[in-house]
Amino acid sequence: MLLKDLYSPAFYQRFSDIAATVIPGFAGKRFQRMIFSKEWPALALKDRMKHSARTLHAFMPTDFNTAAILLEELVTALQSASFTGASLAFMFLPQYVEEYGLDYPDAAIRAFEIITPFSSCEFAVRPFIHRYPEKTRTALLRWAIHPNQHLRRLASEGSRPRLPWGMALPALKKDPSPFLPLLEILKDDPSEYVRRSVANHLNDIAKDNPAVVIAIAKKWRGQSQATDAIVKHGCRSLLKQGRPEILSLYKLKAAHFSISGFRLKSKTVRVGGFLQMDFTVSNASAKVQLLRLEYALWFRLKNGTHYRKVFKISEREMPARSSIDYSKKHPFKIITTRTYYKGAHRISLVVNGQQQTVLDFRLC
Repeated sequence: MLLKDLYSPAFYQRFSDIAATVIPGFAGKRFQRMIFSKEWPALALKDRMKHSARTLHAFMPTDFNTAAILLEELVTALQSASFTGASLAFMFLPQYVEEYGLDYPDAAIRAFEIITPFSSCEFAVRPFIHRYPEKTRTALLRWAIHPNQHLRRLASEGSRPRLPWGMALPALKKDPSPFLPLLEILKDDPSEYVRRSVANHLNDIAKDNPAVVIAIAKKWRGQSQATDAIVKHGCRSLLKQGRPEILSLYKLKAAHFSISGFRLKSKTVRVGGFLQMDFTVSNASAKVQLLRLEYALWFRLKNGTHYRKVFKISEREMPARSSIDYSKKHPFKIITTRTYYKGAHRISLVVNGQQQTVLDFRLC
């Protein structure tokens, strides 16, 4: 089943039955007719969310302050009816707040607080951070100490500078400092769900302000197992870039390692197939050494240039004076997040941040 098919007739029927108990004059059959318009089959997931929010708006008060109160009552009714387990589908409710509440920040922020434990508002809160930075920051700092883990996560996730599929926050890409105190609060959160968001937030910052994350990594590492895990996950982009400061922090040295027998099973790969590589890694040291093993692929772009992406193979302790044989496959199956362009590509192994021999192959 495609994700967009979460929006099924059964979903809207049940939603309509509950909405009719809360929204004055709500007509369930008319609502469903409007939802399943002639354009509906072609709409992607996010477009279906927007369409659902706009259709709901036809039955809501035009005054957002009044509508926000109804939204809060609607969420309470949905929870009371045990209509849970569909948090992704219900993201059209925060979408409603984003589209119709941007001129009413106080009512919108209050609505986010009610909706978030039911369906995430991480995307919808971002335009408010952009337009009302201080007001929204105050709310997020308050949520960072809220008893509900979903609100604590929203504080971090919603303020990420580069949240995937979300509106970018240019001011925070330039200067992430306004939300660093929030991350300090959340780094020791009892919920792994929240701590992982902190790690992802750090990784976002690292893409524009690596020095900030390097300083935080040095400060947090060693404080606890939880902060160690946050730092490691939050520095993953820096590790893939081979940043010397981070490699040094994790004592990743390439000097003791060597690669032999690096070869490709075939130097021609078809889209939908896979590239197979074989090689041997040797540790010449008389001591156990930490090995972080990756490979870099240079994907061809439409204009004939290439971009480099690093993929992790493993991270392990390697015994003294030992060798390990590896056989690894990289799939070129068709996925929605990447377009493949046929022609020349390149691949290289990366050992503890140091790039090794580069081999050429063709995608056809």
